[in-house]
Amino acid sequence: MTTRPTNWAGNVTYRAGRVHFPRTVDQLQELVAASTSVRPLGTGHSFNRIADTTGALISVADVPQTCVIDPTRSTVTVSAGMRYGELAAHLHEAGYALRSLGSLPHISVAGAIATGTHGSGDTVGSLATAVAALQMVTADGELTYVSRETDGEEFCGTVVGLGALGIVTRVTLHVVPTYEMRQWVYDDLPRTALVEHVDAIFASAYSVSLFTDWRSEGVDHVWLKHRMHGSGTVEPPTDWLGATLADGPRHPIVGMPVENCTEQLGVPGPWHERLPHFRREFMPSSGQELQSEYFLPREHVLDALEAIERIRHRVGPLVQVSEIRTVARDDLWLSPSHGHHTVAIHFTWVPDTTAVTPVLGALEEQLAPFRPRPHWGKLFSTSPQTLACGYARYADFTALMARHDPTGKFRNQLLDRWFPPG
Repeated sequence: MTTRPTNWAGNVTYRAGRVHFPRTVDQLQELVAASTSVRPLGTGHSFNRIADTTGALISVADVPQTCVIDPTRSTVTVSAGMRYGELAAHLHEAGYALRSLGSLPHISVAGAIATGTHGSGDTVGSLATAVAALQMVTADGELTYVSRETDGEEFCGTVVGLGALGIVTRVTLHVVPTYEMRQWVYDDLPRTALVEHVDAIFASAYSVSLFTDWRSEGVDHVWLKHRMHGSGTVEPPTDWLGATLADGPRHPIVGMPVENCTEQLGVPGPWHERLPHFRREFMPSSGQELQSEYFLPREHVLDALEAIERIRHRVGPLVQVSEIRTVARDDLWLSPSHGHHTVAIHFTWVPDTTAVTPVLGALEEQLAPFRPRPHWGKLFSTSPQTLACGYARYADFTALMARHDPTGKFRNQLLDRWFPPG
């Protein structure tokens, strides 16, 4: 009996009997053109059925990898299936870098971009904001090229495209000169310090992450990733706003092996070995988890955290860890940070869908006054009507889907629910 493929966490079993791995773009074009139902599959780090289909489930991981740097334009063009960890190593060796990376270096470039995945930083946008151009296979099997330079509005609707417009084959990203970073962790930030100094805390480093398990009133850990400038070295204070400088490496989830995490304690290192939380050579966990994340306007961060506090008795027992980060605004239609600076509140849950699902509803009810936008690749119960109200270009994206894919080849049940076909 053939075992059906699953996502990384194992909470989704895809209805497709197998995953297709074309070895060339030509083979991909033929496969798409001959299929009536198609969905792209990245590295499987989505926790809902965004990649699911009863038709052809296609990965571009076996298409030969390319990584071509254009120094005159400060861009790099990479194959869509390349993982960020691999791309970062190539870039650093050549003297270049990206402005941001996600927590995991294991995710694919195209998959992360398509779902609005992000890192952290008051002035740093999501991973999709680095995109200068995309090449993709459309529903008729043809190759098309979309760039910010030539396609303007349609480009902004295409980048965070949920795999609904075509299968991306290549991505062109803006790059910057490589840089070094140092990372420190502080333990036990008091709740009062967060309330009184929230803006200063999020502005205190290039990338800031707050971790809590919602079982105590304060913040368990603050991860500060500092970009190094020049040869000067500034040592951090032992006590910072009532939090204590960690005396050893930390993992976001207490009890998990710290060896999986990127180096801390202020040891200098290249950007791609500090911006992610986890090392490329290790998987951060066994996948025994579920995830959700909600993006809200940045100015509502304290009110949103207070709202979650009101149901801490329901959230705390099911959360392994929760991470709070900021993301700069952008102009990409379906980006959760479209139009305003955001705070992203992430939840890593225990792997119990039955227990977690009603808590998602309670969370969304508490956060409703702040019009939260859920992460497209994670678990949420937000209604299509609420989703539509949360995005100014929602109707425009629905029209873009109809224009690019009139027969619904790239649709599935989840996309039909979120964007009902006309």
